[in-house]
Amino acid sequence: MTTYRIAPSILSADFARLGEEVRNVVAAGADMIHFDVMDNHYVPNLTIGPLVCEAIRPHVQVPIDVHLMVKPVDRIIPDFAKAGANIISFHPEGSEHIDRSLQLIRDHGCKAGLVFNPATPLHVLENVMDKLDLILLMSVNPGFGGQSFIPHTLKKIAAVRKMIDDSGRDIMLQVDGGVKVDNIREIAAAGADTFVAGSAIFGKPDYKGVIDAMRGELASVA
Repeated sequence: MTTYRIAPSILSADFARLGEEVRNVVAAGADMIHFDVMDNHYVPNLTIGPLVCEAIRPHVQVPIDVHLMVKPVDRIIPDFAKAGANIISFHPEGSEHIDRSLQLIRDHGCKAGLVFNPATPLHVLENVMDKLDLILLMSVNPGFGGQSFIPHTLKKIAAVRKMIDDSGRDIMLQVDGGVKVDNIREIAAAGADTFVAGSAIFGKPDYKGVIDAMRGELASVA
């Protein structure tokens, strides 16, 4: 039986009342908080850093899942670990030494993940599966919320699901970008088990209603 996890992205939350927002979305049934970090260098946007992670940490008990869209990554990893992150993932393009960066995350007591943009090939995975707790597939090009799901990501999800299954390892397969009630079932059927949703949840007045609807769709996956 697959365990499905819903990870609302605070990129779409109301930053003027962020503590309340994360408490409300967890009360509505979120399994983790997805924390998007952009540096206006690797991606064309600038968001939030370790101080914000540290500020929301006391408000929730669920894992904080930090997605680093920054380059280089090694300097900032210890700061997020100290700020209360539970999972830290980064893009291969953000590190000169991917194996070292993954080990750095683990050495600081966090779970480690790699992130792949829609057009980024997967060959890196062959050499680091033993250091991964999470693989995140972007189903939009990173940098901005509210984009539409790129359909060919479904084939990539299936390919990574096979790699995880063949490895025999317990690795989460997360998808981020354009995930909503009307496509989450199809994404899960392709092999994903963890779903990042931003505007699909925070953009609606009833967080619980959306999360419950997503779980209803997931319950029907064969």
